[in-house]
Amino acid sequence: MAVVLDGKAIAASVREAVTRRNATLCERVGRPAGLAVVRVGDDPASEVYVRGKRKAALEAGIAAREFHLPADTPSAALLDHLHALDADKNVDAVLVQLPLPVGIRPFDAIDAIAPGKDVDGLHPVNAGLLLAGRPGVRPCTPLGCMRLLDETGVALEGRRAVVVGRSALVGKPLALMLLERGMTVTLCHSKTRGLDEIVSQADVVAAAVGRPDTIRGAWVKQGAVVLDVGTTRGADGKLRGDVEASARERAGYLTPVPGGVGPMTIAMLLWNTMELAERHAAG
Repeated sequence: MAVVLDGKAIAASVREAVTRRNATLCERVGRPAGLAVVRVGDDPASEVYVRGKRKAALEAGIAAREFHLPADTPSAALLDHLHALDADKNVDAVLVQLPLPVGIRPFDAIDAIAPGKDVDGLHPVNAGLLLAGRPGVRPCTPLGCMRLLDETGVALEGRRAVVVGRSALVGKPLALMLLERGMTVTLCHSKTRGLDEIVSQADVVAAAVGRPDTIRGAWVKQGAVVLDVGTTRGADGKLRGDVEASARERAGYLTPVPGGVGPMTIAMLLWNTMELAERHAAG
């Protein structure tokens, strides 16, 4: 039976560390780390996500501000706003909450954020640094996955990993981060043939497709670490992951849904904010 990785508890320890670092930074430079969250339009889910991010940041002592722009904001006006935040010395980290209204291209907004303030690690410069194996801002959810893996104490070097899902937010960067740790990585997607056989060889399985029960429990290698990143809300209102519940009978470690990877995403957002703030303070 798998050991359940408690994302809430691990995220709490990360947030405590951020709070301590932020207090030290404030003593040294006279201000806390600054986070700006830009939300355009009135998407209900985005409102909930932004509220949660801002609340967590404020609890850590981070100066978190939300900028809510109307849905009919022209793309040029949004970009001007982002450029202004880049120039604000009290803002260390900037994120644009996705999705954006029709008429605003997400890539334009992401590209308008200075790489040194891109807390989500999505700017092409930061993506390129990850690809090149150089230091840079890493996307929050994959970074949280890596922290969860570290908590297991399982040696990664030389072992096999399978990442199911090829998004720029999770799948691709996570595959590269696992490669950085010396793993042999297979990146799978909806067109992959023989997914069951590929998964069965993996010491680490990360499922990030947003489709319930994509990964069958019988496919999981005995003792493997399973990171269930996907979340889908069913007709009963409950969240379900991408991994079949029976995987717990074979996995060595497994993240639950909810309470696994989800809490880590916000925790690593705060971690990245502190990383950026400390870099800015160091000049």
